[in-house]
Amino acid sequence: MTKRVNIKNISVGKGCPLVFIAGPCVIESYESCLELAEKLKIIFESQKVSFIFKASYDKANRTSVSSYRGPGVKEGMKILSDIKKQLDIPVLSDVHCKEDIPTVAGILDVIQIPAFLCRQTDLILSAGETGKPINIKKGQFLAPWDMKAVVEKIQSTGNEDILLTERGTCFGYNNLVSDMRSLVIMRELGYPVIYDATHSVQLPGGQGNASGGERNMVAPLARAAVATGCDGVFLEVHETPEKALSDASTILPLKDLSVLLKQVLEIHKVVQTIS
Repeated sequence: MTKRVNIKNISVGKGCPLVFIAGPCVIESYESCLELAEKLKIIFESQKVSFIFKASYDKANRTSVSSYRGPGVKEGMKILSDIKKQLDIPVLSDVHCKEDIPTVAGILDVIQIPAFLCRQTDLILSAGETGKPINIKKGQFLAPWDMKAVVEKIQSTGNEDILLTERGTCFGYNNLVSDMRSLVIMRELGYPVIYDATHSVQLPGGQGNASGGERNMVAPLARAAVATGCDGVFLEVHETPEKALSDASTILPLKDLSVLLKQVLEIHKVVQTIS
């Protein structure tokens, strides 16, 4: 039986409505982040579905030393705190070092552990000890059953509000592949599973000094993941992806979000009737 995880007024898990985690890859400015959050809220409310706003305050895992990383933890938390209060929506960001945990714990509704850091024991334990829901991404280098040990680390802190996210598996050089079986296997660990539809189409380091991607595959893979039975979909969204300061090749254009939402919600209805 899959545990239900409650995030403010949102329940995530088997039998619950499909949940969405959406927002820009990185906080580019206060104004752009707030404006996008407002537009996302309107779109999701029009479909009568819940969403958690996502934006990274520090993209520490960048290909190049010159790549834009974000405003940092202090300014980033101020921006996300304002968005949370003004729009009354839950917020999520990824944390790369345990020293940031005390700062983010009072603001974030969900603490996210990046895929590259899913085996960093001290970081995971510090996040778990906050008692906040933890969204942990499966490393590109791990089999889905390897996430059992990661889950046990969080459980050891007494925290069982855990989400597990699939974001593709290394497939040779500069390529990822999505194995939909991993959603089923990770769900057998007893926790809700999320499918990261935008990072899963990444081509890591594929442009030499930056990662590439296949944006045209976001919608097909999102539909496949929902058909497989995931509990939520993670989508990075931008109004003008070609101008995005991070993950420009994979981020979903805002104009395409409504159509994709309608598609995956229809699929989810069918899945709910047969599961």
